[in-house]
Amino acid sequence: MAIGFFKGGRDEDALLADINTTPLVDVMLVLLIIFLITIPAVHTSVAVSLPRQANQVRETRPENVVVSVDATGATYWGDQRLPDARALQERLQAAARQQPQPEVHIRGDARADFEAVGRVVYACQTAGITRIGFITEPPAAGAR
Repeated sequence: MAIGFFKGGRDEDALLADINTTPLVDVMLVLLIIFLITIPAVHTSVAVSLPRQANQVRETRPENVVVSVDATGATYWGDQRLPDARALQERLQAAARQQPQPEVHIRGDARADFEAVGRVVYACQTAGITRIGFITEPPAAGAR
């Protein structure tokens, strides 16, 4: 906040008060940028109940591939349901040819059979994917 006094003029005792809004605008722009970056990483539309497991925080990149397995064993590439295992294998082989090769993150529903998630892992291995990760929910506070 700046306060200045006029010297001379009609009213010599006039007080000039200005509010410096630059820091406020700077903070608001930083918060806007943070929200714009984090919202797309959090949004997914396939409803799965993720298993609870302590995990390490990893950086999410747009080139990463997210494969979801819902409770019925259906497989999704991002938000798009895949009709069969061959479609998954073709997409994984195309991803394996990219340079740099993207990471495949598997979101398996906690109620899904291990076989459905295992098929996705096996498809990644046969396609030549070198980096596979699992997306989980952190356990509730106090539970181990």
